[in-house]
Amino acid sequence: MTRPPVDVVIPVAGDAAAVAAVLSRARGMQRGDGDTITVVDNRGTGLAEPDVLVADDVHTSYFARNAGARRGTAPWLLFLDADVFAPPHLLDRLFADEPAEHTAVLAGAVVDEPAGAGAPVAVRFAELKHSMSQEVTLGHGRWAFAQTANCAVRRDAFEAVGGFREDARSGGDADLCWRLAAAGWQLERRSGAAVVHRNRATVGALLRQRFRHGAGAGWLAREHPGAMPARRWPGLAWWSARRAAAGVGALARGDRDGAICGLLDGPAVWAFELGRLAPNRPLRR
Repeated sequence: MTRPPVDVVIPVAGDAAAVAAVLSRARGMQRGDGDTITVVDNRGTGLAEPDVLVADDVHTSYFARNAGARRGTAPWLLFLDADVFAPPHLLDRLFADEPAEHTAVLAGAVVDEPAGAGAPVAVRFAELKHSMSQEVTLGHGRWAFAQTANCAVRRDAFEAVGGFREDARSGGDADLCWRLAAAGWQLERRSGAAVVHRNRATVGALLRQRFRHGAGAGWLAREHPGAMPARRWPGLAWWSARRAAAGVGALARGDRDGAICGLLDGPAVWAFELGRLAPNRPLRR
């Protein structure tokens, strides 16, 4: 088959150097006729490049993604995160098989950055837990969704449901997928089209990320009853204590990976569950 044109949209919340770095990596993807790249500057850094769009009225990635989507006209949109590394042939791999007529979402694979046993604790933890794997979110049955770290969406379907919810700071990818499913659209896996995700480098940054994801989960549970059920705190406390004990035991045996997982499992889940209590509102300029 002839691959359809694709508009690639990547939001960035960082300084001019970060925007330039993302743009440089994006330009490494092989493009065909009709393909475009739009790196959306969500902080107004002032970097003047043809493929950079400033959209900083609302400081959320979903506001930025909607703005980037409006810039193009291709029949498919590919949303990538700023902290992923895409191979040159990503577009061809996403469309190696023709999407079914009623497919609106292609879930490309997301691989956590290979860290190795001597990597920083937070990076190694994310790799061991497969934190950003699409399989984590695609395994939820009725509530399966594709993460926008690597997700292609049919433009007609995207526009028909109104795009992303711009008033959400986290969880907008799940919300979009579930609204598309409610409208009769389907999702397909594209495990052969993988990107590599660079994980948070410190434990503090990791826990802040989990807290933000928890805020998104709380919002999703309210918007879509039955989705993202909260864990019961008494059971979570008992589980956390057992995981911490396992981590201490692993540390005593010299098992670094076992210690990392045991000692960080509890804090990571608690950060997520406590995040449910926080608002999921964007920051407005």
